[in-house]
Amino acid sequence: MHVLKRRVAKYTRWLHIYASMITFAVVLFFSVTGWTLNHPSVFAARERRTQVKGSLDTKLTGASVETSKLEIVEAFRRAHGVAGALTDFRVDDDQLSIAFKGPGYSADAFVDRRTGAYELSESRLGMVAIANDLHKGRDTGGAWKALIDVSAALLTFISLTGLVLLYFVHKHRVAGVILLVAGAGVLALMYVIWVP
Repeated sequence: MHVLKRRVAKYTRWLHIYASMITFAVVLFFSVTGWTLNHPSVFAARERRTQVKGSLDTKLTGASVETSKLEIVEAFRRAHGVAGALTDFRVDDDQLSIAFKGPGYSADAFVDRRTGAYELSESRLGMVAIANDLHKGRDTGGAWKALIDVSAALLTFISLTGLVLLYFVHKHRVAGVILLVAGAGVLALMYVIWVP
């Protein structure tokens, strides 16, 4: 039994250390962006807005627009470096409205179907806004959202291995459990007292 305890302690310590090192950048990123999100007046993003006009070939915007959507989107990407994911492509009788979104970025195009003339408006909010959107998973795509889920699972794993390690540190076990309960209690109390 004593040998089993030593092995569990050894492997738990190993898992805790290396999982912590793997997620170090994640913890640091989410910690810093927690500050930037919580204090938007201090870390205000400066918006850079650009508006351009141009025209598309009327063969793309006419009756066959449903089959030309990809070509239209790629035309905006080539001509103006439009970034972000396509989030909306609306076809009305007289107009097309196309929206792109990405972290800290948005672009909206309005195209006259008859003439092909368009107005494109882009908004770029800078690195702080990009980091904040990455923190929230806003307009980031499926892969980044999966990374957030994996990060959450790893941080949960690290927390649990830390608890297991505390069990093996006899000298500090009681103090550790008291601090754990006190921390949870303070968190619950703050919620009850100060959160409306």
